[in-house]
Amino acid sequence: MSRPIESERFQRKVETLPDGPGVYLWKDRDGTVLYVGKAKSLRNRVRAYLHTDFAQNPIDQRLGALLADVDTIVVPDEAQSLLLENNLIKEFRPRFNVRLKDDKSYPSIVVTRDDPYPRVLVTRRRDIPRARYFGPYTDVANMRRTLTLIRRLFTVRSCSDDIPRQMRERPCLDYYIGKCKAPCVGWQSEADYRVMINEVLEFLDGKTLDVRGRVRDMMHRASEQQDYERAATLRDTLKWLEQIDTNQAVETIGTGSADVVGYARDGDDAVGVWLRLRKGRVVSREHRFLENVETEVDADVLSAFLVRYYLTAEDRVRRLVVPLVPSDLESLERLAPETQIRCPQRGIAQRWLALAEQNARHLLESLRIESFETDERAADPVYALGRDLGLERVPRSLVCIDISTNQGRDTVGSLVWFEAGRPKKSEYRKFKIKGIGQQDDYAAIHEVVTRYLTRRRDEGKALPDLMVIDGGKGQLGAARVAVDQLGLEVALASLAKREEEVFLPERAEALHLSRRSESLRLLQRARDEAHRFGLAYSRKRRAQRTLTSELLEIPGIGPMRRRRLLERFGSLAGIRSATVEEIAALPGFSPGSAARLLDRLKALSR
Repeated sequence: MSRPIESERFQRKVETLPDGPGVYLWKDRDGTVLYVGKAKSLRNRVRAYLHTDFAQNPIDQRLGALLADVDTIVVPDEAQSLLLENNLIKEFRPRFNVRLKDDKSYPSIVVTRDDPYPRVLVTRRRDIPRARYFGPYTDVANMRRTLTLIRRLFTVRSCSDDIPRQMRERPCLDYYIGKCKAPCVGWQSEADYRVMINEVLEFLDGKTLDVRGRVRDMMHRASEQQDYERAATLRDTLKWLEQIDTNQAVETIGTGSADVVGYARDGDDAVGVWLRLRKGRVVSREHRFLENVETEVDADVLSAFLVRYYLTAEDRVRRLVVPLVPSDLESLERLAPETQIRCPQRGIAQRWLALAEQNARHLLESLRIESFETDERAADPVYALGRDLGLERVPRSLVCIDISTNQGRDTVGSLVWFEAGRPKKSEYRKFKIKGIGQQDDYAAIHEVVTRYLTRRRDEGKALPDLMVIDGGKGQLGAARVAVDQLGLEVALASLAKREEEVFLPERAEALHLSRRSESLRLLQRARDEAHRFGLAYSRKRRAQRTLTSELLEIPGIGPMRRRRLLERFGSLAGIRSATVEEIAALPGFSPGSAARLLDRLKALSR
C-alpha cells in the first residue's frame, strides 16, 4: 500500500521532530485532523507510524491510507501532554480517536467565589458562575492531598448549606474538632471568612510561603510535644509544599479565554505562534514564518505578525498575551479597540507564554534543520541568550576564552566550543602565550583571538556565532581590537567573575542578568569549562618546566632523553616512582643509566 506521506520533505520533517514530550495531530490532504495522540518522545512516536503494518486492522488500514501530514505541539512533561491530548480530542473530535460517551474531564478544584461563604470542591464540570478553577489534575491522589491540606490548615466549611439563608441551631462536629468556625450559626462573620478564602486562593495559586511557615511551626510544636509521628507527617508535607510551586503549564487560565502569541527568531528568519485558549484550555495552534527580518528589531517583527496575520484572523478573543511590547502598540490598540494586549512577567499567563515560545523555537529549529542550514537543534538556553544579549543570530556555536597564568609564568590561553548549548570537545583549543602576553592579560587575549580567528579564516572554517571572554571591559576591548584588525564580523561579550556582569561592545553599562536565568547559566558553564581546560594546561606546562629544570642538572640526560622521559612518565614524581626496568625499556637507556638516573634524583630530593 503506497502512502501519501513518503515524500522527502515529510521524511525530513519527521527526522527533525524534537526528542521530547508533546502531542501530535495526524491530518489528511485537506488539513482535517484525523487522530490526536500523546508521546513521551514525539520523534520516536511519529516515526513509528511510518514503519507500522496497517494490514492487521481495517480501521488502522484506512487511517494509514489517509495520513498526509502531521502537526506537533511540544509541552514540558508527559502529564501535560495527557491533558493537552484530552483538550484537543474534545475540540477536533477526530474520527479515529476513542471518545467516551460520558466524555468526562479530568477533575479540578473549584472555589465558589460567588457564594457569601464560598466552598472548596472537586468537580469535572466548569459551569459554576464566577467560580475559580484550579487544575485539571492528572494525578488525583495529588489533588486529594491538596484538599486534605487545605482542610487541615484552613477552616473551610464542608457542609452544603445555603448560608446565610439556611442557618443551624448548633454547629456540626467540624466546629468541635477545630476544622470550622461555625458560620452556619453566625459565629464567624462573612468578612472574616473571606480573608481565609483569599489565603486558600493564594495557596492554590502556588504562593505557598505563608503556608510553609505555618506547617513548619506545627511541625516544631509536635516535636516539642514528643508527637514524633505527627511531626514526621508534617515534615513530609513541608517537602511536598516546596515542590508545589512547579505548576502545570496545560492548566486553566481562570475560566476565561485568551490568545497567546509566541515568537522566536534567528538571523533572517522568524516565526510567530498563536495558541488559542478557550475556557482555559489549548484548542489549537497556528503559526506563520517571516523572512527578511535580519535588519529589523524584535518589536517591529512582532508588530508585522500581529497586523498581517492575527488582526485579520477570525475567532479572536478580548485578551491577547504577547512576549514583548510591539513597536506599534498604540496603532494596534486603535485597530482592535476590543482587544486587551498584555505582556505578563509572572503568573499563569506567563507560563502559557513560555509554552507558546517553546513551540515557536521548535518550529524555527525544524525550519532551519529541514533547509539543511544546521544539523544541531539549539537548546532553549541558546535562544534565551540570544534574546538577552540582543544578538541578531541565535548563538548556536559559542566559544569562550580564558587566560591562565602562574605568577607571570606558564601563561596559556584556552578556548572551549559549545554547540547548541553543549560542549563540543573536538573543537577545544589551547594556546601557549608568547611575547608580552606572558605578563599582560589584555595582550594575551588579543593574541589568542588573533591567532584563532586567523586560522579559522585561512582554513575556510565557519566562525563562531558568539565569542565570550572571561573578564571585564578591558578584556572585551582587547578582543574587539583584534576582531576589528582582522576585519571580521563576530559577536562579542565578556563575563566578569565578581558580580557576574555581562559586558557588550555597544553598551556603556554592564548587563545584569537574573542569577536564575538560563542565559547566565549557559555563560557560566562555558566560562567554568574554559577555566578548567586552561588550568589543566597551565599545570601541565609548569610540571614540564619543573621536570626539565631538574633533569638539566643530571649529567648524560640530553634533550632527546628528557623528551622521552616526559612523554612516558609525565612528571618528576612519575619518574621517581618508576622502576629501573621501566626506564631501561625506553630508547637510549640501559639498566645502568636508569639506575644512575634514579640515584641522582633521590640525591637531589634530599
